[in-house]
Amino acid sequence: MSRISMMRWQKPLVSPLLSALAVLGCVLLPLMGYDLGFLFFALFTMLVLGVPIAVSLAGACLMFVLITGQVPNIVIAHRMINGIDSFPLLAIPFFIFAGSLMNNGGITERIFNFAKALMGWMRGGLGHVNVGASIVFSGMSGAAVADAGGLGMIEVKAMKDAGYDEEFAVGITAASSTIGPIIPPSLPMVIYGVMASASVGQLFAAGLIPGLLMGVMLMLMIFIISRRRGYQRDAVFSMRVLGHTFKRAFLSLMTPVIIVGGIITGAFTPTEAAVAAVFYALILGVVVYRTLTWRKLLKVSMETIETTAVILFIVSSASIFAWILTSNQVTQNVIALMGPFADSKLAVLVMANIVLIIVGCFMETIAAITILVPVLLPMAVAVGVDPVHFGVIMVLNLMIGLLTPPVGMVLYVLSRVSNVSFERCMRGTIPFLIPLVICLLLVTFIPAISMWLPTLIYR
Repeated sequence: MSRISMMRWQKPLVSPLLSALAVLGCVLLPLMGYDLGFLFFALFTMLVLGVPIAVSLAGACLMFVLITGQVPNIVIAHRMINGIDSFPLLAIPFFIFAGSLMNNGGITERIFNFAKALMGWMRGGLGHVNVGASIVFSGMSGAAVADAGGLGMIEVKAMKDAGYDEEFAVGITAASSTIGPIIPPSLPMVIYGVMASASVGQLFAAGLIPGLLMGVMLMLMIFIISRRRGYQRDAVFSMRVLGHTFKRAFLSLMTPVIIVGGIITGAFTPTEAAVAAVFYALILGVVVYRTLTWRKLLKVSMETIETTAVILFIVSSASIFAWILTSNQVTQNVIALMGPFADSKLAVLVMANIVLIIVGCFMETIAAITILVPVLLPMAVAVGVDPVHFGVIMVLNLMIGLLTPPVGMVLYVLSRVSNVSFERCMRGTIPFLIPLVICLLLVTFIPAISMWLPTLIYR
């Protein structure tokens, strides 16, 4: 389930009439001298026509360069190469590979069984187990789609078999999967760190407490819904069962300890942590559990190559877009348009949240980060927002976007693995957007939630 479907050619998102108007706008704007307007219009046109996001970004930028003649065409290739010429980006394929190895090596099932023994005795037990398992798995994969595709299949089936409503099961599974990119390691935070020239280690540390807060808020909502619907406990607490499942899952549970602990203590960098995660997952799957066959290893390797290629294509294409925006002083112009609001920290944070929530509904996370960081981050820094704090805000916003149509990547994945319609998945997720939005507001306006740990460790 690691494949990134946004690289497939999509159906048009709008009516043919609106598509025709968008194409007409692309023709008229350069003739009228609105070159930057043409850039945004061309990107919008290709997106509504169903062109994959990476192709839309690169295509719009190429047409802008051809029309304006500001720089030679070869600059496009140079900027694409420079956009992915970064050591921290090496962490991406390794974390993807590690997550896939764990999904295919039986590690996720052991984690789920331990979480059930630990938390299944509470009202609405499997809902709490769902969140607890996602918190543990988030310390391994760093991707919401990996959580939804791997753990999600186990969690939804278990909740269905236990008599839970399908929409409730899919909704909490979708919501809990968004914890993955907040608690370290996190692929979106690696991308943000590269784009913002921020410390990836500090970003990882900053996401730990907000991620745990998300888990607590979701469990509170589960308790409220379970009382209303009469969901009961799914297991009787037993120290014997807990000890047995803990013993079976112990080596698996050590994975996030090795990754997060190694980064926080400075034993290795985030990139080195990704390599360590792969090495450890291979040892568990091949030597200890003996669940990874050569066939599975080949399948996992091919999925990792495909997913990594897609992500890096998006990053390289978006880096051209970001470079054009920066070189044409778009950020300065946006700040000037904001006028008196540009000096207010509260106003900038509110505006940034609104923009990110809206963009997250329509654009894939990595593309949104690479496009919006050059525009929003300078404004936030200008009013005193720490880049690390802003990174957590941005990623959390875009994680909520994974649960909202029309993109809603996590919903599409869960719809596929659970055989529940997309509409029902969306309906089941709506109640769990409330605790996630509350958590977003707390993280936004109480910086200490995200900044206390990195300040304690790094400063």
